[in-house]
Amino acid sequence: MTESLPPIELTPPDIGAYRRGNTGIDHVTTLESGRPGPHAVIVSLIHGNEIGGAVAMDRLFRMGVRPARGRLTLVFANTAAYQSFDAERPYASRFVDEDMNRVWSPDVLDGPRDSAELRRARQLRPVFDAADVVLDLHSMTADTPPLTLCGRTDRARALARRLGFPAWTVADEGHAAGRRVIDYAGFAEADGRRTAILVECGQHWRTETALVALESCMRFLLAQEMIDPSLADRHIRPHPEPQHTVEVTEAVTAETDEFFFDQPYVGMEVIPRAGTVLGRDGNRRIVTPYDDCVLIMPARRPKTGQTAVRLGRIVP
Repeated sequence: MTESLPPIELTPPDIGAYRRGNTGIDHVTTLESGRPGPHAVIVSLIHGNEIGGAVAMDRLFRMGVRPARGRLTLVFANTAAYQSFDAERPYASRFVDEDMNRVWSPDVLDGPRDSAELRRARQLRPVFDAADVVLDLHSMTADTPPLTLCGRTDRARALARRLGFPAWTVADEGHAAGRRVIDYAGFAEADGRRTAILVECGQHWRTETALVALESCMRFLLAQEMIDPSLADRHIRPHPEPQHTVEVTEAVTAETDEFFFDQPYVGMEVIPRAGTVLGRDGNRRIVTPYDDCVLIMPARRPKTGQTAVRLGRIVP
């Protein structure tokens, strides 16, 4: 049976004009205000087929956004994967060799391994080493409501709340397969000052996803007092949903390549009863461990060692 593809509503922007930048690193541009303030970084295309973030960052460039204080760095990350994007095979350009959002630990970055993503991560490492606050733009396979991943630090959770959107904030430990940008170095230290959040803006190729990405950028820059509210107003829409925070209690990692869900879950479903069967991993049943269990980003086709789904509770 052939799997039907979601419609590709977004057109990947030509980012060639941003290749040279001004930092000595391809596709990295720093905008200086000349005034004291934080070093804020917005990054898109950690995954090459998540084009909504690139659309939003292209719009920031075209709008001529400049920080009123501090400095703002805009990063197009996995450009090699992005350049291979093909609407006929849109999942194939997620990465070249490996997931770039699983390599952000010193032992991997300083280790002997080699891949296209690791070489690029090593190029970008000084940018994140110099950052005070990071917004990492992503999107999802399923048509899941937008959400913010804030890791486990209180300051990242507070930043997500300060943005006021998306409605869902998820506090988690990351993935068994490797560390994300938001888990890198000082961003994940409990008593640190540097902060990083990741916004999953919606389904990969929906028009709405790029709008969520742009609104997230505007809210992020407002939170850093880097732009005038009048610039952001037209991109910030009313959202009737209250914010909810979910604490992840466990990540279900696929132990086999025979992992299947019993239902076509898309994420953020609240399963009312403990013991509800969600699916199977080979001969292992996957069940909800408690009442009102929230399913977070169930994977489309989890492979051995990959996170299949995260389970969490809504907390105050």
